[in-house]
Amino acid sequence: MELNLKEILTATMVLFAVIDIIGSIPIIITLRDKAGHINSGKASIIAAILMIVFLFLGESILKLIGINVNEFAVAGALILFFIALEMILGITLFKDEEHTSPDLASIFPLAFPLLAGPGSLTTLLSLRAEYKIENIIIAILINIIVIFIVLKTSARIQRFLGKNGIAVIQKVFGVILLAIAVKLFTSNIQELFN
Repeated sequence: MELNLKEILTATMVLFAVIDIIGSIPIIITLRDKAGHINSGKASIIAAILMIVFLFLGESILKLIGINVNEFAVAGALILFFIALEMILGITLFKDEEHTSPDLASIFPLAFPLLAGPGSLTTLLSLRAEYKIENIIIAILINIIVIFIVLKTSARIQRFLGKNGIAVIQKVFGVILLAIAVKLFTSNIQELFN
């Protein structure tokens, strides 16, 4: 086992930026309002399991179903694009389940695709090409702890920021998410045509 602090820190920061848990606070609050409650522990554990499993089996799974990493990333970029549009324009594109159960909301769309989404899963595959696997796993676990804390305190964060503060953050992070989606899309669509 070869632990490298620089690799751990870099992988942690990259994942933190892609997962964007702070930017997801408005979505988390909306989900909690719809479902009445979100199981923070369950969502965090499922996201961690998805990321670690994908780290080991991601490329094999994609190859098995005849999809390469770039095609997966393009699909992920489109999902992120529509989530970003919802945040910026304040519209609902995805069908609203009238009574979302707290358990279902904790898994979908929270654990997947919001936390362990195509962006973070694709990022894990590219990190794996550069870094030792144990350093990436530590980076995932650090991010999961941060995610758990944010999920647990989202109500307090909501009270602190107020409705207007959250609306502003939602628009700002919507634009950032849109930019990430466009970047993911353009860099991967080029690879597909090369």
